[in-house]
Amino acid sequence: QVQLVESGGGLVQAGGSLRLSCAASGRTVSAYAMAMAWFRQAPGKEREFVAAISWSGDSAGYGDSVKGRFTISRDNAKKTVYLQMNSLKPEDTAVYYCAANRAPYGYSVDRRVYDYWGQGTQVTVSS
Repeated sequence: QVQLVESGGGLVQAGGSLRLSCAASGRTVSAYAMAMAWFRQAPGKEREFVAAISWSGDSAGYGDSVKGRFTISRDNAKKTVYLQMNSLKPEDTAVYYCAANRAPYGYSVDRRVYDYWGQGTQVTVSS
């Protein structure tokens, strides 16, 4: 199985930055190549794709609303994926979830593809 634990959320002023981390553990993480992603969900809204990265880290994708501001990266030795968030806006306020699925190549932007999810970390951006 896979356990995902997010950290790094908090309260920040508009224009500020935060870095989220997602630490993965479990036998499946060690045995299989996995694509990783971040999604977010604001109150009353559907869960939204934010960013994803392939197992090797050679490809990544972003949601339109965060392109140019957010950067996803991973350290496979540490089994950790990161989301660097810059130029934060109040509309970025949401619970941010880390997700993973077994994929030796590429990544998906579809939340239905991801089998494993973290508990989420709250990000609040004040105006």
